[in-house]
Amino acid sequence: MEAAERRAEAVLAALPHWLWDGESLPVPVEAIADSHCGLLVRDVTDIAMTPGAPALEAGQALAGLLLTERGEIWVNAEEARQWPPRRRFTIGHELGHWVMHRSGRESVFCRSSTVQPDEPGPPRPSPPEPAPDADIEDEASAFAAALLMPARLVRREYERDRTFERLCARFDASAAAMGRRLHSVVPRTRIG
Repeated sequence: MEAAERRAEAVLAALPHWLWDGESLPVPVEAIADSHCGLLVRDVTDIAMTPGAPALEAGQALAGLLLTERGEIWVNAEEARQWPPRRRFTIGHELGHWVMHRSGRESVFCRSSTVQPDEPGPPRPSPPEPAPDADIEDEASAFAAALLMPARLVRREYERDRTFERLCARFDASAAAMGRRLHSVVPRTRIG
């Protein structure tokens, strides 16, 4: 996951100042997708109907997908309405695929359960065994976390105010995503 962290840091460092100043929060993920990466972000009602979409088991949903040939990120509109921070994470996750896994014209479909569920809701069935592409899904999620919650800014904001709910609001992140990020970038002796 260190590679994902480094790639996200490199993307953030390459942004022009007019797009993001490197300090203000939340990180403008949709503007990064659009203005920096040239990707159109669409909220789509039924992603599962996309040609080539994987078969889903009962209760599963697609959180988002990357259509590399079209240069588009599609986000599950219903999830986006219910959990706006999840929309940001899904965009960051698909950007992770764009930056780290784009190899041609294929599309990348991401089930909600692989874009690390970060909001309460109905339980989603887990696959009985990891999918062969689980590693790239984990990398894309690590990239999204590092992009949306840069380590140095998480540490800075945590030192300023350790109120968990305010940290979530400041980064426009879900509680689950912020909790995971805090545990990965703030030394345990300082958490609490």
